[in-house]
Amino acid sequence: MADAKTDRDFDIVLFGATGFTGALTAEYLAEHAPSGMRWALAGRNRSKLEGVRDRLAGIDPDLANLELLIADTSDASSIADVAGRARVVITTVGPYLAYGEPLVAACAEAGTDYVDLTGEPEFVDRMYVAHHATAERTGARIVHACGFDSIPHDLGAMFTVQQLAASGPVSVRGVVRASGMFSGGTFHSAMTAMSRGRQMKQASAERRRAEKRPEGRSSRAVAGKPHKDPVLGWYLLPMPTIDPAVVARSGAALASYGPEFRYSHYAGTKTVRYAAGGAAGVGLLATAAQVKPLRNLLLGKVKQGDGPDAKRREKSWFSVDFIGEGDGRTVHTRVSGGDPGYGETSKMLAESALSLAFDDNPSCAGQVTTAQAMGDNLLGRLRAAGIRFDVVQD
Repeated sequence: MADAKTDRDFDIVLFGATGFTGALTAEYLAEHAPSGMRWALAGRNRSKLEGVRDRLAGIDPDLANLELLIADTSDASSIADVAGRARVVITTVGPYLAYGEPLVAACAEAGTDYVDLTGEPEFVDRMYVAHHATAERTGARIVHACGFDSIPHDLGAMFTVQQLAASGPVSVRGVVRASGMFSGGTFHSAMTAMSRGRQMKQASAERRRAEKRPEGRSSRAVAGKPHKDPVLGWYLLPMPTIDPAVVARSGAALASYGPEFRYSHYAGTKTVRYAAGGAAGVGLLATAAQVKPLRNLLLGKVKQGDGPDAKRREKSWFSVDFIGEGDGRTVHTRVSGGDPGYGETSKMLAESALSLAFDDNPSCAGQVTTAQAMGDNLLGRLRAAGIRFDVVQD
């Protein structure tokens, strides 16, 4: 159902607008928010927030008086105040493992919907264990991974399952190809995650003990092996990202995915050489992440909050091809768009918040996925915003 918290001061509050992706999200909202939407910017530095507001006023003069909320994740009362005044909170402030929990906790307690850009499995699992039950009780929808991690994969798998319309077991594989830079925040989050393998496994185990399983059905991510895809003709390299877990959780939550759902996730390249190079690069970064001085050196070279200029972003693109199999049929679908790390990510994040605030969505609460919380409503919004969901071959 559409959010009924009409007594709140704001429909949406955006944390992190002074960062690169946060500023793009603010600009998107300035250009696309429905007339009369009540929103605000939140952060700890008033002068920087005022600078963002001045830029937004160049898009829409009415935003010259956009309200600014001073809040810091280290100040629990300020965070609780923001959560209590908003229907939906957006945050782009990462790494989320370091800065994210106070806002999740405050939103869960206040019954406030929450969206972020995290791709950090440990953070998501720890937030489930600590705050899912509270959010279920208060009616809050805590929706992580609302950018390139993991909307194209989560909604793309949902779209593929819909086209397949199988009654028996279903398997889907997603294959990512992209051109473009990923954000400094994403790099910092990835390096942090790769340095915390033991803690990540512990958090995953704690979540498995706490999380209910669907009755009479099963849904899980399957780690694939490098191979040449017989349908796409590309060389596939398994991707150890958060996306397969997100897709599998949607499959567990939604009966429409069938009695037995399996998902595998890959990067796709046209040649063995590129596949091998990609694997070597990931391996080198994973090794560097284990050595603190080397990890700090790399993190120091990639600043958070920075990103490429508009001309560079305009040349970037992504596609995710899905092969769905079930009931003896095979379907090939594709999700595609522009710059994955910045432009399309800010669009996905903003539309996720708008969907939670204004769409008549399925009834749910707690830590939920985009497919579970917004599903077809968000897919429709993204299509209208220029992200393509296509059937390539049925």
